Amino acid sequence: MLEPPVARRDPVVREHHGDRFEDPYAWMADRDGDELRELLAAENAWATQCTEHLRPLADQVFEEFRSRIEETDLSVPVRHDRWWYYSRTVEGEQYAVEARVLAADHPQRPVLEDGRPPAGEQVLLDQNVEGRDHEFFAVGASEVSPAGDLLAYAVDVVGDERYDVHVRRIADGEQLDDSVRRTGGSLAWSLDQRQLFYTKVDDAWRPHQVWRHEVGTPAEADVLVHEETDERFFVGVGTSRDDRLVIIAIGSKTTSEFRLLDADDPLGRPRVVAPRRQGVEYDIEPFGEQLLVTHNANRVNFELAVAPVTCTSADEWVPLGVTTEDEYVTGAEGFDDFIAVSLRREGGTGIRVVLRDAQAPNGLGEAHDIAVGEPIGTLLVGVNPEASTRTLQVVHESLVTPRTVEDYDVHARTFTLLKQQHVRGDVDLGRYRQRREWATAPDGTRIPISVVHRDDVVADGTAPGLLNAYGAYGIASDPWFSVLRLSLLDRGWVFAIAHVRGGSEMGRTWYDDGKLEAKPNTFSDFVACADHLIETGIVAPDRLAAEGGSAGGLLIGAVVNQAPDRFRFVHAQVPFVDALSSVLDPSLPLTVVEWEEWGNPVDDPAAYALIRSYTPYENVRPGPRPSILVTAGLDDTRVLVTEPAKWVAAMRHADRAAPEGTRTPQLLFRTEMAAGHGGRSGRYDLWRQWAWETAVLIDQTS
Repeated sequence: MLEPPVARRDPVVREHHGDRFEDPYAWMADRDGDELRELLAAENAWATQCTEHLRPLADQVFEEFRSRIEETDLSVPVRHDRWWYYSRTVEGEQYAVEARVLAADHPQRPVLEDGRPPAGEQVLLDQNVEGRDHEFFAVGASEVSPAGDLLAYAVDVVGDERYDVHVRRIADGEQLDDSVRRTGGSLAWSLDQRQLFYTKVDDAWRPHQVWRHEVGTPAEADVLVHEETDERFFVGVGTSRDDRLVIIAIGSKTTSEFRLLDADDPLGRPRVVAPRRQGVEYDIEPFGEQLLVTHNANRVNFELAVAPVTCTSADEWVPLGVTTEDEYVTGAEGFDDFIAVSLRREGGTGIRVVLRDAQAPNGLGEAHDIAVGEPIGTLLVGVNPEASTRTLQVVHESLVTPRTVEDYDVHARTFTLLKQQHVRGDVDLGRYRQRREWATAPDGTRIPISVVHRDDVVADGTAPGLLNAYGAYGIASDPWFSVLRLSLLDRGWVFAIAHVRGGSEMGRTWYDDGKLEAKPNTFSDFVACADHLIETGIVAPDRLAAEGGSAGGLLIGAVVNQAPDRFRFVHAQVPFVDALSSVLDPSLPLTVVEWEEWGNPVDDPAAYALIRSYTPYENVRPGPRPSILVTAGLDDTRVLVTEPAKWVAAMRHADRAAPEGTRTPQLLFRTEMAAGHGGRSGRYDLWRQWAWETAVLIDQTS
């Protein structure tokens, strides 16, 4: 029988701002070293041994997943120029097939015919063929040239989100170019399709440059178009809906800048839309001879303005006045007949349609909001590549409603169903119930919680529950439908999402109140949500589990230290748990850009002290804690595997230091050895991974 792995302790002293910390596992920073890899292998072996009895349950859960998912399926085809574009999956195959058919041959949207692809299909990229010889395979960008005859696509075969670019002729599949390597993943074509724009990364793996590559020539001849020397900023590149503009996006956590280049003049010099101003964020949407600009220059919650496409200053932004100060504007798209504004209010998402009226002073007419008849859910603008459309593709889902894609006629205000995610088997979706609860944080703030369970679950304090949260970067955890979640709900579980501060569910201030010096609000909000679920009898006090990934994994780790008795079990996915060590080292991936989210502990003693107070790794102490599952990816470049490895080693050491006779909860650590931040790449491999994690969750809360 194996024993829990014991990591070597070799203390290295770190001193900052008068604080002295002995880091016994600093040696794990050598991610390529044999010792760390041997430790990860030992942890994987220990996790396998401890869960061997769960293999039948994991297999059962996996088969439940498969039985409910439409394995051979077709996405909603989207019309662009002469073609219908779509992706499809085939039962037994790990990856999607990207393809298209001529619209002339299919006056209506094409469909699968008895599982067979539409007649006349032209395959753009069969990821199963491309990925067959790789343990990991992911496509970062896939762009058809403006004339429609070339495909440029970027591929990652490691999991580190660094992409090699390939260009092929679609008609015969001939590979024309594969000389551009290790890029940031975004691509853009010139109108003459001779030039391809892409991003490069620096030593800290930050996309910091845009380069121009002439197809068919050596990469050594490529030309630098833009370099971002401020280490807080990322760059990306893309094109406008009509392919007329190459768009260079430059942004930090708090500041934005855009540069435009005429795609028919690819050798020209990009022009700045509006010079960056610290604290001002903006986004642009070109349409016709204008730009829609979403910005926060005057409002915390952003507003919508219009500017000429030749704009070079924020002074040219003209407010449109289509939203109010309490509505958080998250984006806009412009069409010939209308504008679609994406916004958030009262904890939910929404879309406002503003019709265009050439006779009105500002060119805008009547406005109305799209309503899908569900108070809790997520409503987003879908894929709309044609500016001349009279309908808007929208996507909506909730905790009880599968993902639904519809065409919305902006004049008639009617919907045409295009596709709803099909749940196979004898699942009765009418048996699931969702609702919104509200917890009260220690400072009196009301925190929304989205809850779902089956109709036979009663609030008598006996049900097992899983509480999920993220709470960082202003990313909202909007309610989503999950076929995989049904395996829990049908076993009597309650699933809940804690919409803690640090996200943006309640507006931009919700984000601001959960970052920098206000970051502890995220943790206390989560504990308050757990208390609410227990105190109201929604879940059993001894059967509550929690999960969070990445920055949400930091949340999980902090709560384990601060409220160790609150949860029976927690799952920390690719967790950012050695936060202080990481943000003290500017040479690491993502560090400098993170200072506007967490604070700069290198120069600011207060920021150092605050992060030191909650970073999970440095606050592990002997004593009670829940059972813990930690999962990671070996090639993750967002959260290095070093972080969860150090955290687990510290907890194992603390468990050994606990008083004799103290019950030691289970601690499992599993690293996917061919995966990045998002786990394994093939869908069946990922389902297997999730099925095992679900089995561990069920076992630990029984």
